[in-house]
Amino acid sequence: MSETRLAVNKTYKLYIGGAFPRSESGRVYAVTDTKDRPLANAPRGTRKDARDAVVAARKAYPGWSGATAFNRGQVLYRVAEMLEGRREQFADEVSAAEGVGRNKALASVDAAVDRWVWYAGWTDKLAQVAGGANPVAGPYANWTTPEATGVVAVLAPRKSSLLGLTSVLAPVVATGNTAVVLASEQAPLPALAFAEVLAVSDVPGGVVNLLSGPLAEVAPWLAAHQDVNAIDLAGASHTAGVASVRDLEIAAADNLKRVLRPEAKEPDWTADPGVGRMLAFTEARTVWHPTGN
Repeated sequence: MSETRLAVNKTYKLYIGGAFPRSESGRVYAVTDTKDRPLANAPRGTRKDARDAVVAARKAYPGWSGATAFNRGQVLYRVAEMLEGRREQFADEVSAAEGVGRNKALASVDAAVDRWVWYAGWTDKLAQVAGGANPVAGPYANWTTPEATGVVAVLAPRKSSLLGLTSVLAPVVATGNTAVVLASEQAPLPALAFAEVLAVSDVPGGVVNLLSGPLAEVAPWLAAHQDVNAIDLAGASHTAGVASVRDLEIAAADNLKRVLRPEAKEPDWTADPGVGRMLAFTEARTVWHPTGN
């Protein structure tokens, strides 16, 4: 006699401080595919969740920014390894979230893996590009080196659920910053599943914190938070609204956050990323030292 087996549906959770809590409010919202068919419920993050994520990111910052660039590169490479090992799962996640075919979803996952490897290789090389010895008129040696900015809030791209997420998150953590990421409101599930990769990839708890929920409800709190040092508005809209680029920039100005504005149209995330996003969230430290005769 055959038995009908019940499906074990996945419960997606937030990722804060290396743990997987439910939303503080207990609320969820329905996530659908591109044909409006239900996929799952995602946690509806709140102001309290955003605040907890910033606290976790700040706590993790000294250790992560103080780690050697080589060590950060090893950790990022481990992220790539673990993502590669779950390639098939994430192809299913991306295909459902973005409404693309299997081959295109696999290509997107492969590109995300390659991008983590690419940024892993940059961790100990950026100083040679963004820093160096400076000529001065006097008996001094002068050097400039890039350092992390601090806690960076990231509004993930709206359409590219995994490759876009990687393209805005990896440069933040590669340079020693810690991150609070708000996943795409329309396609949050690949990002929330990606938290499981981070949890087993040697990334210290709190270095990356992932939230989900309506942009208009969560983004303003991140933009206005006094302990957030910078914000990437990649997923914000240029059209007027509660979480428009303009409103978020005004909120961010209160504590002089560094702001990375989004392009008018979501970029091609498969293109060569360059070093712009890494440089966007680094500070230049210049050191003077007297030289002997």
